[in-house]
Amino acid sequence: MDGIQWWESLDAGAKEWLIAHNGEPVPADISAKIVAAGGDFASGRWWVGEEGPEGWQLSDEAVDWIEAVANEEAP
Repeated sequence: MDGIQWWESLDAGAKEWLIAHNGEPVPADISAKIVAAGGDFASGRWWVGEEGPEGWQLSDEAVDWIEAVANEEAP
């Protein structure tokens, strides 16, 4: 599985939020930072999950990838 291409361009605060709230809907402010870092939720990429009333979900694979990064494991 490829890495999440926008991860390295994401600011530290957004990364910390995604790690601390892994698996939760992504709020608008964090989504905006992902888009600014080069992520596109409309792209259909492997890391994009469903959009719901509380925001975008990341895919199960992306949740696992972020968990691996947080645990300093090879994603």
